[in-house]
This record gives sequence, C-alpha cells and structure tokens, in this order.
Amino acid sequence: MKPRLLRGPAAAVTALAVAAAAALTATVTVGTAAAATVPVGLGGYSDSRPAGTVGPTNSDGAPVTPKVTARMAGKAAPTNDWWSSLIYQRYAGNPYSENLYAHPFTFKAGPSGLDVGYPTSPTVTSDGRQYDYTHTRDLTLGVAGLNSPDTKVDGWSDWTVTPYWADSSRTFSATIGHGLPYVYAHATGGAAQVTTAGTPTVFSDQGNVLGITVGGHHYGLFAPTGTDWTVSGTTLTAALGAKDYYSVALLPSPADLAQYRTYAYSFVTDTKVSWSYQEAAGTLSTTYTATTSPQEGTQTGTLLALYRHQWQATADPLTALTYTSPRGEMKVRQGTGFTTTQTVAGVLPSLPDVGSYDRTALGNLVRAEANATDPWQGASDTYWTGKALGRLAQLVPVADQLGDTATRDKLLGLIKGKLQTWFAGTGSTVFAYDSVWKTLIGYPASYGTDAELNDHHFHYGYYIQAAATVARYDAAWAADSAWGGMVKLLAKDGANADRTDSRFPVLRNFDPYAGHGWASGHAGFAAGNNQESSSEGLNFSSGLILYGAATGDTVLRDLGIYLYTTEANAVQQYWFDADHAVFPASFGHSTVGMVWGSGAAYSTWWTAAPGMIHGINFLPVNGGSLYLGRRQDDLRANLAELRAGNGGAFTDWRDILWETEALYDPAAAKADWDAGNAGYTPEEGESKAHTYHWIYDLATLGTLVPTTTADTPTAAVFTNGGTRTHVAHNYTTAARTVHFSDGYTLTVPARSTASERGTRQDGGTGGTNPSPTPSPSPTGSTSPSPTPSPSPTTSTPTTTGNTLYLQSGGALATAYGTAAATDTLPSAGGTNHDGTPYQAKTYEIRNLTGTLRAGGTTAFDLYVDAGAAVGLGQQARVSYDLTGDGTFDRVETYRYFATDPVAGWERYAGSTGVLNSATGTLGNLRGGTVRIEVWSAIGNASAQLRVGATQAQGSASVLRIPFD
Repeated sequence: MKPRLLRGPAAAVTALAVAAAAALTATVTVGTAAAATVPVGLGGYSDSRPAGTVGPTNSDGAPVTPKVTARMAGKAAPTNDWWSSLIYQRYAGNPYSENLYAHPFTFKAGPSGLDVGYPTSPTVTSDGRQYDYTHTRDLTLGVAGLNSPDTKVDGWSDWTVTPYWADSSRTFSATIGHGLPYVYAHATGGAAQVTTAGTPTVFSDQGNVLGITVGGHHYGLFAPTGTDWTVSGTTLTAALGAKDYYSVALLPSPADLAQYRTYAYSFVTDTKVSWSYQEAAGTLSTTYTATTSPQEGTQTGTLLALYRHQWQATADPLTALTYTSPRGEMKVRQGTGFTTTQTVAGVLPSLPDVGSYDRTALGNLVRAEANATDPWQGASDTYWTGKALGRLAQLVPVADQLGDTATRDKLLGLIKGKLQTWFAGTGSTVFAYDSVWKTLIGYPASYGTDAELNDHHFHYGYYIQAAATVARYDAAWAADSAWGGMVKLLAKDGANADRTDSRFPVLRNFDPYAGHGWASGHAGFAAGNNQESSSEGLNFSSGLILYGAATGDTVLRDLGIYLYTTEANAVQQYWFDADHAVFPASFGHSTVGMVWGSGAAYSTWWTAAPGMIHGINFLPVNGGSLYLGRRQDDLRANLAELRAGNGGAFTDWRDILWETEALYDPAAAKADWDAGNAGYTPEEGESKAHTYHWIYDLATLGTLVPTTTADTPTAAVFTNGGTRTHVAHNYTTAARTVHFSDGYTLTVPARSTASERGTRQDGGTGGTNPSPTPSPSPTGSTSPSPTPSPSPTTSTPTTTGNTLYLQSGGALATAYGTAAATDTLPSAGGTNHDGTPYQAKTYEIRNLTGTLRAGGTTAFDLYVDAGAAVGLGQQARVSYDLTGDGTFDRVETYRYFATDPVAGWERYAGSTGVLNSATGTLGNLRGGTVRIEVWSAIGNASAQLRVGATQAQGSASVLRIPFD
C-alpha cells in the first residue's frame, strides 16, 4: 500500500483513489535506547531506530508485535503476504483477521473459528473503475462452543498459513493456502462444527462424509472414519472421539465429491517453491511442491488449483476441474506439485549508444542534472531519495557514452556519497534493524515503510539499481567488504532466499504462488492485500539481476531472474489483462492501477488522473522495463485507452508515457518528444537527458523481439524495418561470446556493451571474474539482536488515524502536508447558498475502515481568510459513505462561518454546536469514503482556505471523524 505524495517530495498529499477498504493510519513519537551500529563492510546498520521515529504500529499508533503462538515466537514473521492481517493486528478492536483471499477460497477469522467463502460473481462499481470478488461467508469452521479471544498464527510455509484459536477448554487450527481447495482442521475439546450462512442442501450423506450446497457453492465435509455428521438447521457437527482432525473441500460440482474424498485426509503440511535458471536455454524452471501427511490410511498427494500464469507455463497434466477467481480461471492439478517453464526476457544496464541525438544537446542536459544546485531535489526519505538515486544512476552510462568522464565521475560520486550516508549505520539517515519484526527499515521513512512495513521493495529497489550502476564502474566499491554488504542486506529484506538466514522472512515482498509482490505490510483491508506500482516491484528484481551480474553473485542474479520473470508474466495477466481473460466483461478498462486480493481497480492511492493510473505501472523506465515491450499489441491498446479518455493526448507524466510508447512505436514517440520536449516538467524520477537518450536509441533499434532469447540475462534483440540488432552487455573482465536463440552469435569484449552497430567499453574500474561464484550472505560482525525500545513517550503532537488533513488537489490525508498552500473558494455571487454547496472545494479520502466510537461526533478546524472583503461566509458539509458503494449514508451540514474583513487566517470550528442539519446515521466504516465540501455560502467575493500545512507551519485545516 502506498498513499503517495503528489509525485514530489515537496508537494502536497492528494486524495486516496478508489480502491477497496483501506485503513486509517497513525504515527506516534517514541524514544529509543542508545543505538549501536552493527558493522557490515565499511558501513552498517543501527540496532535501534532513531529517536522520535516509529516502528510497526496499529491504526491507533500503538506498537504491535507478531500475533503468533509460543512455538512460533521469535521467528521471522512474513509480512506483506496475502494472510498478513492474521499476524499483524492493524486494528485494536479486531484480534482475528481481515478478509483473506487465498483463491479459490476466501476466509476471515473470528471468535468462533474460520469463516469460509467462494465468491464467484464480481461486483463492478457504477463508474466501471473497480471490480471485486468480495468475501462472503458460506461456512464457519471450528469446534463446538469455541469462543476464542483472538486468532494467532501457529505456522506458515511458502503459500500456506495455519491460524490457531483457543479458549479455556478448546483449541482449533486450520491450514489454508493459495491454490488449496481444502481446509485442513485440527480441533480439541469438542465436536467438529461447521455452521452455514443459510440452511444447507445435503446432496450426499455417507456418515463421516457429507456433501452440502450453501449459497450455490458445493462443499465436502470429511470427518474421521467411524464418525458421523449431524445436521441441525445451520449447524453441522461430528463428534471426533479420540481423533482431532477433519477437512472441508470446495467442490467444483456435487459430482466431484468422490474425487475430493481421495485426498481429504492427506493434509498439506508444507509448501516450497524452488527455481533454476537454465542459462544456455534462456529459460526459468520453477517447481511448486506440497508436502502431505495422511491423517488416516496411506493416501498422500493432493489437489492444487493453478493460477493462469502457472497453468499457461506448465507441461504437467491437469484435470478438467476448474475454479473461478479474481485472477481468471484456475485449473486443478492432481499430485504433490508441478513445474513451470518460462522464457527469460533479458534486461540491459542501459541502452547502447546508437541514437541520432544531438550529442552536444544531450551532454548539456546530462550536465544540467549533475551540476544542479540540489541534484536530490529536496529528497530526504527512502522513497524520494531512491527516486533521485535512480534518476542520476541512469545518466552515468549516458555521460560515459558521450565521453564526458568528468560528469560520469561526478554523478558516480554523488551516488556513492548518498548511498554511503544511508549505509553508514549512524545518525538520523540510517537503516535500522527491527528485531521483533525481523526487518530493515530506512529512516527517514515514508508511506508507511516504518509504521506499516509497506513498500520496502519499491523503495529499496532504487538503492539496489543505483548500486548496480556504481558496481559497473567501480568494482571495489561494491565488494562485500566495502559497501556491497549493505546492498545485499537491503536485497535480503525484500527477498531473502536463504532459508537458513533467520534474520528475515523468506521472500517478504514476493508471493511465490500468486506470482507477484504485495505492498502492504499488514494487509489490513476488507479487499485483502494490494500492490499498485508493479513496475517498481520489477525495478527491485531487475536491480537484483544487474547487481548480481555486476558483482559476480550468480545466486543473487538468479533470484532476480526468478522474481523478474515470474512477476513480468503475472503483471501481463493481472494488471494488463493481455489475453482479455481476467477482467470481468463489465469492467470498463483494459488495465488497472492496482491489484487487490479481491480484484483490481483503475485507480491509484493518490490521484484519478488517467496518465498516472497508467504510468504508475510503467515507471521507472530503464533497461529493466523491456518486459513491457513483450506484448506490444496490449501496450498499444493500453496507451490508446489512455489517450481516448484524456482528450487524445498525454498530459501527466508525458516523459514516462513517451518512453513507454517507444517500446511499441518508437517513431511516434520520437515525434512526440520532438514536438513537446520543451514544454513539460519531468517526472521526479526521470530526466530530460535520459528520456531523450531512451527515445532516440529505440528510434534506431526498433522494438523488442520477445521470442528471441540469449545465454545471458543481460541481452535483448530489437527489430526495425526487418533489421535486427542483437545487444548484450558483458560485466566480466574477459571477452565472451553470446549465443542468441535465432542462431546469431555476438562477441562481446570485456566490460562492454556490443551489438551489430558497434561496441562500447565501460569506463571506470568495474568488472567481475568471468567465472563468478556467489558471495556469502552479508552478516554483521555481531548478530542483530537489538533490544526493544522503551515505552513510547510523546514529545510532539501526534498524528492520529481519525484526524484527516486537507491537502491541495482535493485530498484528505492522515498526515500533515509538506507545504502550506491555499485553495480559492469562489464567490457566492451575491446569492444565498446556505445549506447547498456551490462551486465547492471537495476533499475526500476513500477506502477507510474504522469502528464508530460510542458517543463520538464529527469535528473540524478550517482556516479561512476573506481578506478585506465584507459580508462573506464559508460553509462546510461532511458526508460518510460507510461501505464505499457510492451512496452517502450520513450527511452533516454545518452553519456557515462569517469571516471578518481583516486579512489573516480565521478558525472555522465545526462540532455538534454548529451542526445545522443531518440526514442518515453513522455506523462502522468498512471500505468507506469520507468527504468534506467547503464553499462560499454568502457574499460577493472569493475567500481562501488553508491546506497542506506542515506541523511546524501550524494552522492546518483538519477534519476529525468519530472512528477508531
């Protein structure tokens, strides 16, 4: 999850866009014990976070710890997963879970056990911008009489989890997972119990095996042999006797009961993914293995439902059984696993120097960036610093190609200096290890990387990419004994592939079965977890490929290949719907800005601007973006939709969109650049120099030939008018021959990029051994065993989740702004608009989840100024859409505030005392929307409303809502 700033470190926070059920966020100010630096090479990390910062908290701002059983205590908790709301309690009032989207099953934990559903009909919002297969309960599984005060996690594997319930005399656990059509239950202290949402239809009763239909969905209930299911209304029980197990299966049809009975007692106890890069063939093999254990009898094996990106890539036989899911049709495999084989699409560290650009003009653009007064553009936190690192890193090879070694080395010096500041392990700009959650958090943090463990792969990918550029030109800097150890530690935080390294969970930000990353650390949403910027996820994995290749670490390189190849294929299906087989027919778009567990949305967290909705899954544009050109038909349709809905033009992020256009129509992109390059502002992670270089290079090279592979991951083939150009980069210190699958061979000198159009050797002092061996996992000289911080102490006012700050551009945000601004409230025109909004300024936040506070009421402080105008009055209306369905359930209109004719901010305070009228009633927010409208009710002149103020600036306009 990433509620973003308006694409700039100094810009105001804008509105959260349409998506499903988000949470109110909170921060607190805490103290920490004296920090120590754990050395890693020449740098290190802190064993405690800087004073005044936060770690993982709930929505009230209180620190949280992993919600696990005693046997799992101290293990690295898998945050950022489909089931993370089980282990990370985001809301103080819900110690169970939010909705869990395993596919094909959906779940939710509660005091009496596990709610189970199978949504098969999508809901599409009235504006066609979002679709959801929302969890709806069919069954609740548990043990008779269970009333557990919470749900803890009692185990997990690569794509399963085992939640656990206990009260004074009963226990219940259930293993659930992606692709599992079974729930494997263990119960003690009472009879196995299944309650149904409606009276079930029993279509088969075989004593210990029961077939039922609930809500049009078919289930098999399997108790131990010798037991018997009893049906009493909506309650079904089976006395387990000396046994403690039962299972429930989701049946495609009643006729499948016998087949599912075969594996009903063969419980899945572990799942693992493994991968292998076949370099000579240019392919990736991925094996998914489920370990099973019979609870009775000797039958092993199971049934596994494969996602679209999996069944498209496997040669293993599948059954005729299928399921519905938000990711399209799932197909069922019988056995203990399956293997997929995917083509490895190459990445390049940079495009070769083949464009017909004006080299003098290009050099001037590069030097303008390098010599800027502030090349970091005000960045201070991990995200915006990362963006700046990425922007500068892309210019290093351009300067090198131009022969401008001074500028190349200046850029490298800037990048090294910034990375070393972050990697030093001291001060307030630092990475700190949280020993409770087993994670490395960069401070200053942003977008919940600290308080919610969001987006680590998005942020850290930029650092790894920048370090890969440094390693290309300075091998000594990237040695593990120098600064490379810290680079690899960042990689481990987002994607630890070493199962023996207990410092981090395995593949934190990557879901190996779903095939893509998840952004939210806690997944505390009714729609499950989410990921918006898939391209920033691929920026992380392509960074691993390049850094591993540049340093000779084949294990890291191959991890990157696995992540990159798998996610690129998943994104093609689930973000872009390239085959038109995933999105519901009634969904109004050919692409989405974000994917949720329950579906997807044509939106972003911060804007509804079409250019940014499309562009957020393109940026950053670099040599790792070539996967976007694999389906040029789909990419063309993607941008055609954008243009059609945006007046026929690119307006926002024109550079990102031109660069993307160049991947399917480089001549058109060149024409767009030539016509518009003088009149746009670059996206914050991009520069005019790199955009110019990228577009003109592709205008010469042409478009990607995705069917041609190579025996190195740093290669690609392009075609222009029937002429192919084979490009490869060699990081090693010896020449090598690259073999392409179309039969072409290319000799690439040491430390060079080569093609039919010429060869360019890298400057600097990079290069790795031509027979690389993997580097050991980076470890500090002492184990990371930081002590817990003392209880929080508040030294400054805190931002709470029910305090919403008005921001420029129409947003309500849960944090102060970054710079005060003013919005103009148009004149009432001499007409009385008391009670009726007139040209109102609207501020909105969506996707909120919160519990109505007993006796709570709405309040606000709005800072307005009428200047010297006489007889003006400003008015506010607050509306609550409790479920996000587009209908406001409660609307409160407040008396207008008569401003004085003296310049200066006045406080318009709203509470029950100034409530003029109200309709509807308040209830709990579940994916809801809150809106405040402000307008001129009376008068003949405009007024100003203060928005976006920082805490230090004060007089921040806020709305306080009565929810916890």
